[in-house]
Amino acid sequence: MTPFKINLYTFLKLPSAWLTGVRVREINSNLCVVNVKQSWINQNPFNSIFWAIQGMASELSTGALLMYYIKKSERKFSMLVINNKGSFFKKARGKITFKCNQGEEVKKIISLAIQRSKPQKIIMTSSGIDTSGQKVSEFEFEWTILVKK
Repeated sequence: MTPFKINLYTFLKLPSAWLTGVRVREINSNLCVVNVKQSWINQNPFNSIFWAIQGMASELSTGALLMYYIKKSERKFSMLVINNKGSFFKKARGKITFKCNQGEEVKKIISLAIQRSKPQKIIMTSSGIDTSGQKVSEFEFEWTILVKK
């Protein structure tokens, strides 16, 4: 999985994320980094990035990391967000970077799902940081995964 392939996937399967500028910049076994830059299509009336766009970017950083390990497992999985929470600390202006660095936890939960053949849950966090290094938002997603038979 490469950033190009994931961004192509968003173009084809998640066009609202792609059209609003949500882009994967880096993915590896430890983390996934997603950027979004403020523009006319993703801003709110208060001249900052709309909360839902931040949510899409943060969800993609967690979901892509899950997809990375699912692909490595060579198994088919179903995955679903069953709960989420967002906190906002300041206006999201300019370029915001969302990062999820829970690769080791994801690796373990994928292995557990394969071993047990039962749904597994994992809570993943992604923080949005602006170019000055300040946290603008943080999202928590509770994912459930299940190996398909």
